[in-house]
Amino acid sequence: MTAPVPHTADTPRWEQRFRAPRYTLPAWAKSAPQRCAFVSDLSGIAQVYCWDRTAGSIRQVTDRPSGTQSCAIEASGRAVWWFADAGGDEYGQWMRQPFEGGPDTPAAPSTGLYWPSGLAVGLEDHALLGCSTEDGATVHLVLPGGATRLLYRHEEPAYAVDLSRSLDLAVIAHSERGDLWDLGVRVLGTDGSTVADLADDEGGLEAVGFSPVRGDARLLLQHQRDDRWEPVVFDPRTGERTEIGLGLPGDVTVEWFQDARSLLVVHDHEARSTAYRYDLRGGELTRLDTPPGTIEHARTRPDGDAWLLWSSSSRPPAFRGLLDDPKFPASRQVPPLTAEARDLWVDGPGGRIHALLSTPGTGEGPYPTVFLLHGGPDDQDQDAFDPTVAAWVDHGFAVVRVNYRGSTGYGQAWTEALRARVGLTELEDVAAVRRWTVEHGIADPRRLVLSGWSWGGYLTLLALGTQPDDWALGLAGAPVADCADAHRQAMEEIKALDRSLFGGSPEEVPERYREASPVTYVDAVRAPVLICAGTNDARCPVDQARAYAERLAERGVPHQFHCYDAGHSVTDVAERVALFRRQLAFVRDHLTDPPSC
Repeated sequence: MTAPVPHTADTPRWEQRFRAPRYTLPAWAKSAPQRCAFVSDLSGIAQVYCWDRTAGSIRQVTDRPSGTQSCAIEASGRAVWWFADAGGDEYGQWMRQPFEGGPDTPAAPSTGLYWPSGLAVGLEDHALLGCSTEDGATVHLVLPGGATRLLYRHEEPAYAVDLSRSLDLAVIAHSERGDLWDLGVRVLGTDGSTVADLADDEGGLEAVGFSPVRGDARLLLQHQRDDRWEPVVFDPRTGERTEIGLGLPGDVTVEWFQDARSLLVVHDHEARSTAYRYDLRGGELTRLDTPPGTIEHARTRPDGDAWLLWSSSSRPPAFRGLLDDPKFPASRQVPPLTAEARDLWVDGPGGRIHALLSTPGTGEGPYPTVFLLHGGPDDQDQDAFDPTVAAWVDHGFAVVRVNYRGSTGYGQAWTEALRARVGLTELEDVAAVRRWTVEHGIADPRRLVLSGWSWGGYLTLLALGTQPDDWALGLAGAPVADCADAHRQAMEEIKALDRSLFGGSPEEVPERYREASPVTYVDAVRAPVLICAGTNDARCPVDQARAYAERLAERGVPHQFHCYDAGHSVTDVAERVALFRRQLAFVRDHLTDPPSC
């Protein structure tokens, strides 16, 4: 097994934060809840681990050089599943390993290789498996022993969501109407028959899962209405549908408590989370005791407890129970704390824009400032621990994180507003916050760095060409530089997302792709640019980013193009540290009067 990554007292504070082990929230076996599985970079690279709560021990399951990012555990607890791809390209198959250790075998050999499209573990070691290939989507019922039964096939993306506890019903999400932002929900019998078809022409509909109680076929949904998501309880056998009005602005995620008498509600609004219990019988919503910050994931337990993965901008992620300490035996090495983020509210062209501001503990503004743009686009920056933010602050920079239109947490209208002019809409909000921070003496207009990863990397390149006077330099990680070219090379789910965002393929709406592409504006770029891209990235393919860098070279724009051996996500801690060091060095070499880097 790989050895942990060492660091000493001399390791810089920023690097200690990067190297502190990170964990996903453990998943527990439905029929053996003392057995759990999770992903952690405890060894220095993200791998799968199993946790025996009775013995108080953990065991490393995978030891793959490219890391492992997804896992599940069978209901019986007899085996752990993990997804095996090639070098992080996300194309592969689910593998199975006995909980106590042993050989790895394909979990569903007959399905071949695919991009994963949902996995739901059912009782008696059944599973619902979603697969995506260039030929379309399939959903299979996986039987004990690995045999499969095909339940669904379509050329458009579809996702496995859940199996009923009685193993007679399955629920999937599908995009048969051609829009990933408007999924339909279908309840199938496990013989492949259609039991119920659900869609909403006036809003969104999401399937959460069946009741955890055997014999109870009720399905928990989320329905978008009045610019917010609200829970729905639906009985596919009778068609009875109960709409629940929580009245909480922003976004909510819901999950059954294991007795199916109440719901766990996590409310995300204005960059922070709160948790509630909703009593299905009495209709009472009770706030639960959680500290200010962000609940990154929550999962209910059979004993009535709930496990939470929580952090804040100043405090690193903590795995905790609402009622009891889970007694997690893994390393709890605590990295140095950081300063709390401040809220900024700025008037923008589409309404009030929320941003988070972090500043150095010494000195006064205006500061050299990094605008750090989140990915997604349907994601948000939150009051959550981020070693990258803390590292820039440690080096004397202010950091501004903008929840531009397209972000979640501010209502569905805000999230979907970017579709009017993809990329350019978000940058209008970034520009408004930039102006505000300069006018209020926070950001030094001569020393403004624009940085982001994935969608944030795309926006970085787009801004350098469309707002060339506003930025001193750019740091773009895993970016899209040519929307049409990236579409042709990307995995099928990304192609479907593009068609939803742009209203068609590059052949159908070429002008929309051209208008949104950074390469369209490359001749206007003057600021130095660092581009980092993964060689196996199936979401933002490396070749189109390299072609953009070659255009910069032709024009003599100072730049660096760096390829790292990974996919879209960097699972190797040492590589993450090296990438940030590269960014620091680039800033030191190209920014006017940089602080100590």
